[in-house]
Amino acid sequence: MTKSALQIARAVYVPKVPKTLKGIVKIQEGEPTQSVSDPEAIKKLFPNTYGMPIVKFVEGTEKKQYAPINVGVILSGGQAPGGHNVIAGIFDGIKALHPESRLYGFILGPGGLIDHKYMELTSDIIDEYRNTGGFDIIGSGRTKLETKEQFDKGLAILKQLKISALVIIGGDDSNTNACVLAEYYAQTGAGVQVIGCPKTIDGDLKNEMIETSFGFDTACKVYSEVIGNIQRDCNSARKYWHFIKLMGRSASHIALECALQVQPNICIISEEVEAQNKSLDDVIQYVADVVAQRAANGNNFGTVLIPEGLIEFIPAMKKLINELNDYLAQNEDEFKRIKRSHQRAHIIDKLSAENSKIYASLPETVARQLTLDRDPHGNVQVSLIETEKLLAEMVGKRLAEMAKEGKYVGKFATQVHFFGYEGRCAAPSNYDADYCYSLGYTAAGLISSGKTGYMSSVRNTTAPASEWIAGGVPITMMMNMERRHGELKPVIQKALVKLNGGPFKVFAGQRDAWAVNTDYVYPGPIQYFGPTEVCDQPTKTLQIEQEELLQK
Repeated sequence: MTKSALQIARAVYVPKVPKTLKGIVKIQEGEPTQSVSDPEAIKKLFPNTYGMPIVKFVEGTEKKQYAPINVGVILSGGQAPGGHNVIAGIFDGIKALHPESRLYGFILGPGGLIDHKYMELTSDIIDEYRNTGGFDIIGSGRTKLETKEQFDKGLAILKQLKISALVIIGGDDSNTNACVLAEYYAQTGAGVQVIGCPKTIDGDLKNEMIETSFGFDTACKVYSEVIGNIQRDCNSARKYWHFIKLMGRSASHIALECALQVQPNICIISEEVEAQNKSLDDVIQYVADVVAQRAANGNNFGTVLIPEGLIEFIPAMKKLINELNDYLAQNEDEFKRIKRSHQRAHIIDKLSAENSKIYASLPETVARQLTLDRDPHGNVQVSLIETEKLLAEMVGKRLAEMAKEGKYVGKFATQVHFFGYEGRCAAPSNYDADYCYSLGYTAAGLISSGKTGYMSSVRNTTAPASEWIAGGVPITMMMNMERRHGELKPVIQKALVKLNGGPFKVFAGQRDAWAVNTDYVYPGPIQYFGPTEVCDQPTKTLQIEQEELLQK
């Protein structure tokens, strides 16, 4: 395989890790925990893994002898930069316990466990993938682990390979699956531990014990570089408004972080739109007003950042989508048999009066996109809704109306972009390379401590890596009950942008100036070699949040 100069240089990078992972490690347990909400329901569903304590690793003095251990690993869901380093950390961690320990990777996600498709990950293979992006070492998949039949099929291959612990690397849904699996194996006395690792570029898997999900840092730096390039072009040509949609279906963390890095003219935060009960018309008017204001100053150009999930956060649209999700979950086969040209009229007839009116008012393309096949969790696939085109088109129409009223004088030409896959498999930043390796090594430590139903946790990551705090958090602690496919299910609670949080407050305090002025910042590409203030900086979001904690 031909390698680039960067690949060759990155292969020898040694990730920085917490000092507690370097020597003799012992585990320190905290107080019993409870779920973020619905404690009785969660406890009833997870009697064997509920209420466990938070644990952290501290420096020990007593060296233990460990027997060889066989561990399985699964990459689940969408890719995120750093996944390969999590696996490398697990590998090095279990080899440090005993050199004869073995690691098996299940091919193409949870489906590989069920279908018994696997490969042993040896040092030769691991070394090829250290500090690289992507999940191509074993591939990923979105098969949900939720039935007894699946659990038992998986257990058969785990027993055959003498695997006593399984690490699932994934987002909130994947880690929910890990917890369900851990509970089943504990209940049946299967003798298999299950540990999760927090992955998602969306940044919505975080809480007081999980500072950030891995991949968020790298993805935001990749997007910010490209947005910065667009802004440089925008400020050079001075003739286009760029509408840029960014990944983040359930939360606006990526859009907010990129805004803090590049200082665009407009960044819409979905959580604020919902909190202020704004309509689609309100959003359009806000953008149009900024365009008109800049045009009055002779600036017929600018940038607008749009979170992928914006449509779902507009309250009236959210009600519509929820009713659509429930209707299509219950009538999927019937709906698919209806002639495509008649589907819109059918939906209008079946919805409640309020939602029917809203649905009927939508452009044909958007209405169609709202009824496309659901994702594996029964939700509308918002990435298929071309929100950037919808906003660009509707802002253009609003400006035409404003021009007739004498409220706008200018030229409005648009370019639209959607940045998604570009950020999912980039070579991990130094932060993600270090953080991911530490998460994997920590997972090995949780396994050696006999834990199951835990998520690997590495905190204090704005400090030098040697001062990071490694440990584990019970997955049940993060859970609540949510409606999925029309039924209440236990899931890890998504972390949304906090409107009273530091990152949003910093953004809100500057956005009015950014709207009128051209205060663009051009971050440039990720730097892997050089001064630590250039190469090792975490996201602005994390820096601001950690400063907040220190002030409390």
